[in-house]
Amino acid sequence: MGKDPLALLPEICLLVGAVTTLLAGSFLARDRQWLTRLVALAALLASGVAAAAALTGDPLTVYGTTFAVDTATGVARLVVVGSTLLVIALGTEEVRGRPRESETYALLLLSSLGATVMAAASDLLVLAVSFLLASIPLYGLIGMTRGPRAAEAALKAYLLGALLNILLLLGSVVLYGVGGATAYADLRAGLAGAPAAAVAIGLLGVLAGLLFKAGGVPGHFWVPDAAQGAGVTAAAFLTTVPKIGALVAAYRLVSVLPDSVSWPLLVAVLAALTMTLGNLAAFAQDDVRRLLGWSTVSQVGYLLMPVAVAGTSSDALPALLVYLAAYAVTNLAAFAVVAAVPERRSVADARGLAASAPVLGGALLVALLSLVGTPPTAVFLGKLSVFTATWEGGMAWLVVVAAANTVASLFYYLRWIAPAYRPGERTGGPEPHRPLATVTAVVAALSVLVLLPALSGLLPAVQDAVVAR
Repeated sequence: MGKDPLALLPEICLLVGAVTTLLAGSFLARDRQWLTRLVALAALLASGVAAAAALTGDPLTVYGTTFAVDTATGVARLVVVGSTLLVIALGTEEVRGRPRESETYALLLLSSLGATVMAAASDLLVLAVSFLLASIPLYGLIGMTRGPRAAEAALKAYLLGALLNILLLLGSVVLYGVGGATAYADLRAGLAGAPAAAVAIGLLGVLAGLLFKAGGVPGHFWVPDAAQGAGVTAAAFLTTVPKIGALVAAYRLVSVLPDSVSWPLLVAVLAALTMTLGNLAAFAQDDVRRLLGWSTVSQVGYLLMPVAVAGTSSDALPALLVYLAAYAVTNLAAFAVVAAVPERRSVADARGLAASAPVLGGALLVALLSLVGTPPTAVFLGKLSVFTATWEGGMAWLVVVAAANTVASLFYYLRWIAPAYRPGERTGGPEPHRPLATVTAVVAALSVLVLLPALSGLLPAVQDAVVAR
């Protein structure tokens, strides 16, 4: 362990990029704000290169034992960077020329920074700070469009986030009080002899905060409203990037908890409730953004499954990381289609999309079938690895619940797919769409298919790396 700042080079690139973007936007003319987009993209690319280089090094902790640089951190960094790049690409035409263009890119970078620090945090204090860093820019992104729905969604996210942040801090205080430390390495020994009730209360508080960021029960209420009321750029970001840091952070936390607390059952119940509630609520949605908002709630339920078996299955962490990567690109492919044809806000509005814009129709089909988990898509491998790890971890009942939810989810995705492939009224010309968002949708959809063999080859490597580290 040490205080090597270069170990945090990916995070430093994001921070420098955010500050530079904000300052540049303050001095550039309105018609030259596009330069801040280049700065943001450069910062993300530099962060990604640094993260990839760090993956080849030995695992270490820096600044005491507060920040872990290991396989989980490396994968989370790459997924966050790749996701944010896709968000900027699909949202360029929406944000371009707006009064808050540079601020949007700065907030995206700052919230991405918070997500990466959350994923690497191995200390309760660092976790609390990274939670705020990931949350506060997000409130600004949600309300950036300044419409009535956006204002309501931003207020709801802020109030719920403030409440659950307090619970996270209270839980951290309780764990510190009974464990005698905030660093996870010391908490492992300190909590072994602590009262089980106190440990359970502390865990509930911290998990409540993390589930707000992930969008899982009981902190899920803000996600559908924000996905519907915010701009497409913000909606795509908030349903993807925050959960990457939150779920890896949850995995790290439960890994140091003693057996005196039945935390696997607690997380498993939360996973079952989250996937079931998300699916049931999505059935009746007509607004496609709100449908995707409830969809992302249900996906968190599947992503919590490897967290529930963190102590009993060696495949849990690799499965979580693979599913996170697969889900991120799939969800952003769906949002890219929404961004390409923003006037098609409802399921009924999708009628004839495949005929008028075959490329977008194909991208939508791939994205939604991948969210279900059908082969040969990336989420299929993610779900398969998560189900396998959960079964091996002794929670067969949770796998059965997840399989039933997977079948049920096909219904509301088909409610969107069917109109898109149904003949619509002829408009006399090609489908009007945003070109860059369309290209992003196609690239992301192709990645969903290409990622399957790539992740199939990567999964054993990730498993070996996790075991070795």
